[in-house]
Amino acid sequence: MSRLNLLLLQIAIAAAIILVWYIGSSVPIGGTCLLPKFFFSTPVDVLARIEKMFANASIWRHIYITLTETALAFFIGSGLGIVIGFWFARKPYVAAVLDPYVKAANALPRVVLAPIFVLWFGLGIWSKVALGVTLVFFIVFFNVYQGVKEVNPVILANARMLGMKDRQLMRHVYWPAALSWMFSSLHTAVGFALVGAVVGEYLGSAAGLGYLIQEAEGVFDVAGVFAGMIVLAIVVLVVDWLVTLLENRLLAWRPRAAERI
Repeated sequence: MSRLNLLLLQIAIAAAIILVWYIGSSVPIGGTCLLPKFFFSTPVDVLARIEKMFANASIWRHIYITLTETALAFFIGSGLGIVIGFWFARKPYVAAVLDPYVKAANALPRVVLAPIFVLWFGLGIWSKVALGVTLVFFIVFFNVYQGVKEVNPVILANARMLGMKDRQLMRHVYWPAALSWMFSSLHTAVGFALVGAVVGEYLGSAAGLGYLIQEAEGVFDVAGVFAGMIVLAIVVLVVDWLVTLLENRLLAWRPRAAERI
C-alpha cells in the first residue's frame, strides 16, 4: 500500500469517527440523541473550544510545561532503562539476585506513587517527572534486557574468535542487537512519559495540559475535556514522529521488511 493510500485510509477512519460522533450527539432519534451533549459534547463545540484555547496565548505555556515534564521523564527513564538493562543482561548473577525486586517495583501501581512523589518533590515539575520516569523505565529496561539476551550466539562467538574485546562487542554486536528492541519500547515510552506528566498535573498542579483537563472536568465542561485530550493526542503523534525519524536515522543499516500489496 502506498503512503498516499495509507494516509487517505487513516483520514477516512478519523472522518468516520467524527461523523458518527456528530450524528449521535446532534441528530435526535426518537426525540433524544444517542450521545447526549452533556456527556459527549459535539465535534463542533470541541473544535470551537480548541480554537479558543489557541487564540489565548496562555495555552502555549501549558503545552511547554507538559512537554518539558514529558521530555525529562522520557530521557531520564529511557537512559536509566538502557544502562541498567545492559548491565543486567551482561551480569546474569546480578540479574538473578535483583529479579524479584525489579518485578515487585514494576507491579506497584503508579497512581499510588503520585501522592508520595508530591510529598517528596513538591507540586513543581519534578513530582511529575518522577512519576513519568517510573512508567518509562520498566518499558525500556525489559526491552533492552531482552534485546541483549537475544544476541545470536553464533555471531557472538565469531566476533570473539576475531579478537573483539568487551568494548568492541558492545559497539558492534550488543548495541545493534538491542537497538530494534529499544526503539520499539521508545515509541510506547513516549506515550507513557506524557501520561505520567498529565496524571501528575491532574492530581496536583497549577499549569499544564493535565491541569486544564482537570479544571474543565471540575466544572463539567465536557467540551474542554475533549479539547484537552485532542491536543494531548496531537502532541503525542508529533513526538512519536520525531522518535520515528531518529529510529530511521540510527537503524538505516537494518534491511527493510518485504512490503505486501
